[in-house]
Amino acid sequence: MTTESTQTAVPVAPGGEPPVVQVAGVSKRFGATQALRDVQLTVAPGEVHALVGRNGAGKSTLVSILTGLQAPDTGTVTYGGEPAPPLTDRDAWRSRVACVYQHLMILDDLTVAENLFVNRQAENGRPIRWRELETRAKALLDEWEIDVDPRQPARELTVEQRQLVEIARALSYGARFVILDEPTARLDAAGIARLFARIRRLQEQGVTFLYISHHLQEIFDLCQSVTVYRDAQHIVTARIDELSRTQLVEAMTGEKVRDREDPRPPLPTTDERVLEVRDLAADEYRGVSFDVRPGEIVGLAGAGGSGKTALAEALVGLRRPQSGEVLLDGVAQRLGSVPRALAAGIGFVPQDRRAEGYVPGLSIEENLTMTVPHRLGRFGVVSPKRRAALAWTLIDRLDIVPRRPEQEVGDLSGGNQQKVVAGRAIADDPRLLVMMAPTAGVDVKSKESLMATAVDTARGRAGVVVVTDDLDDLRYCHRVLVLFRGDVVAELTGTWDDRELVSAMEGVDLGDR
Repeated sequence: MTTESTQTAVPVAPGGEPPVVQVAGVSKRFGATQALRDVQLTVAPGEVHALVGRNGAGKSTLVSILTGLQAPDTGTVTYGGEPAPPLTDRDAWRSRVACVYQHLMILDDLTVAENLFVNRQAENGRPIRWRELETRAKALLDEWEIDVDPRQPARELTVEQRQLVEIARALSYGARFVILDEPTARLDAAGIARLFARIRRLQEQGVTFLYISHHLQEIFDLCQSVTVYRDAQHIVTARIDELSRTQLVEAMTGEKVRDREDPRPPLPTTDERVLEVRDLAADEYRGVSFDVRPGEIVGLAGAGGSGKTALAEALVGLRRPQSGEVLLDGVAQRLGSVPRALAAGIGFVPQDRRAEGYVPGLSIEENLTMTVPHRLGRFGVVSPKRRAALAWTLIDRLDIVPRRPEQEVGDLSGGNQQKVVAGRAIADDPRLLVMMAPTAGVDVKSKESLMATAVDTARGRAGVVVVTDDLDDLRYCHRVLVLFRGDVVAELTGTWDDRELVSAMEGVDLGDR
């Protein structure tokens, strides 16, 4: 495989069908920022084609062009060999392409049927006929073998069901090309398996997908071809069966992949305990007990419904458990209050950075320092000089870009937004750092930076708890506690086999096989 800016040929479909979409020589600039530079993309009919690259590589800009939200400055886009329609012809765009975004566009106050035909509930200007609308919705869902009740309120749908409803809505316009943007970011392993099975069945029915994900194993499990962008440029397009994982990472980063070393800091030998959890219980988990030593990184893993996230949220004050005890440095904690947890020395990265992690209208500097006013001045008066100094320390430590403290966080890439959230969590040098889904939806380099934050915090003799089912993240842990349906079913230490870890997360006993 060579990583050069020329399009590797992707075989056309039997019968000589033209590509579903072809991008040639497309460039796009926003002010001083070159978002795309002479990029290419060819997606053959019926395939799942991956588009990968680090945050800032140009993927989002390309999607906006492919969906008719932006026009390229130069270059061409064709669908089925025909030029893309004018930006103003929204119906023509909807009949060619649809995008299911990571943050789903389902309206909670409507039913499934109303969501499927939003703004199309009535035909030919007639009054809405609700029974007829439900019949149309059921026929559409049946056609694509999607098992959802059209009368069900959308707010009751699972994330998985919401994705399927969005796909069905896209197909109802006649589009047979669907862009999936980080579709597994909020799914557990079982949900991912079901989504992949659904995608494969839709492939068999003639639907083509462009699949965007930072989870590289998914690319090898699902896709037939992959295109890599880096620094706004096309790097390579190749068949998946002609590409190794190492080659893919090197194409994305522009760096040679070194032999994987153990990323964990030295395991502490002390008998001290930073964190002691004793018989903690709530609706989602039962009788959980564990310790974390200074300098130790402990993972909490489990599939959906395992209780791991609810347990972590109890540690940081987001939830109040029904019973049990939590001690920090030997002092019993009053649970159920985030301010008390912060004051006690607990820093945390919440599960959903958009909903809970940052304030998009505030700057990088303001977000990084909002929980530490006591470090910024006396008597409640913030010293701009102190705030700037602390912000720059955290920006340097986490390699946050752009390096402009006044930049609004909402304008950053997902990876840099997550770095800001992590920076705020360590701004007060916590005794315990709890990181929930710390690398969800971020690129390879950002993953390394975020997990390096966990390692650095542990080297400072704090305790770290990492809550995730990402196997790469769990490799940074000295121990992993696996929860299944609220119970701790396994504790893995040292070096473990991924099969053992995944089977425990899914409730499978390998000894029975």
